[in-house]
Amino acid sequence: ARRRSRILRYLFYNIFVYFLGIMLEYEKSGQLKTKSIDLLDLDPSTDVSALVEEIQKAEPLITASRSDQVKLLIQRLQNKLGQHSNHKFYLFKVLRAHILPLTNVALNKSGSCFITGSYDRTCKLWDTASGEELHTLEGHRNVVYAIAFNNPYGDKIATGSFDKTCKLWSVETGKCYHTFRGHTAEIVCLSFNPQSTLVATGSMDTTAKLWDIQSGEEVFTLTGHSAEIISLSFNTSGNRIITGSFDHTVTVWEADTGRKVYTLIGHCAEISSAVFNWDCSLILTGSMDKTCKLWDAVNGKCVATLTGHDDEILDSCFDYTGKLIATASADGTARIFSAATRECVTKLEGHEGEISKISFNPQGNRLLTGSSDKTARIWDAQTGQCLQVLEGHTDEIFSCAFNYKGDIIITGRGEIDLINSAFLSIGC
Repeated sequence: ARRRSRILRYLFYNIFVYFLGIMLEYEKSGQLKTKSIDLLDLDPSTDVSALVEEIQKAEPLITASRSDQVKLLIQRLQNKLGQHSNHKFYLFKVLRAHILPLTNVALNKSGSCFITGSYDRTCKLWDTASGEELHTLEGHRNVVYAIAFNNPYGDKIATGSFDKTCKLWSVETGKCYHTFRGHTAEIVCLSFNPQSTLVATGSMDTTAKLWDIQSGEEVFTLTGHSAEIISLSFNTSGNRIITGSFDHTVTVWEADTGRKVYTLIGHCAEISSAVFNWDCSLILTGSMDKTCKLWDAVNGKCVATLTGHDDEILDSCFDYTGKLIATASADGTARIFSAATRECVTKLEGHEGEISKISFNPQGNRLLTGSSDKTARIWDAQTGQCLQVLEGHTDEIFSCAFNYKGDIIITGRGEIDLINSAFLSIGC
């Protein structure tokens, strides 16, 4: 019961997208399709013209008339990689968001707006620059727990509630498009697919469901777990989805058919996180058994167990190239591992309480952690040195994230005098 209570406090979702690659959108047989091209080896010294020529040879969708456009996109990515994000962050906005505690915070891709979920049964949409409340999304009959933008598009919001429903909203108008009904227990996690055609919901009823965004109809119910589902995410191509459960397992499903591909068995305690790397070759799972595991995404075999923490793993993630892995633990430390060697590269020490959230900046050279010690910290991803302590909260920080550019951070804290706030920091 203690573990389940703790893990429910730490269900977080990375809701902004920074692809080290380009996404192609095209029409085939009257249907809109997408295809991704990996640029995982791109660095500031790459010859972009030569790279575009190679891509053209391998990908017939990129014709000669599109080469200049592709070159411009890759140059923009290259420029972002050259920005080392050495700036400091300063607190520029404190928002009194809800009259009851927050459950989650999420930025859109650009960081121009963000959302907050609350025990007050609402989700609020905010303008980042001004701090102005844009919309209050009302209609749920219980706690609004899971929230997400449909990044990278950012024109829709999904909210999952303890009232067993999920709602789909318009960012522009605040109007509710659909209410998805069918779960028999609380919804605690959700995710859009990359194409923004489906939203997946995970529930305490042991099932996950896929919903069609246009029609509002249920597409599939994913059954097979024997305990609550508390984590789910799509891979970058959107053709597979993974679900993590209190039953100690993670299951991989085909998003197109709802078929179970395989179940990852090996952890001996509840799952806290489960994510694909960018090229969909690996799956990273974190568990309350104090370990993370790396799995081959093709055959479902465990290829490594990452150890070293003295207490439960509360969060874990890849950097955007998939070369580094970060883990956050209730032991108050974080660790960085090499995905290639599976060895611990560095240990992040300094927090005085458990670390509930960890994420890389888009450039991959900085890490952000949020802790029960009421602070967030920024770390050098190579050396493990703490570069900055973000102070100001008066209660534990349960969620934090960078925006797409890596120059805005949002942190959310728990309750204080029944007034909760989201802290925003901008790099200078």
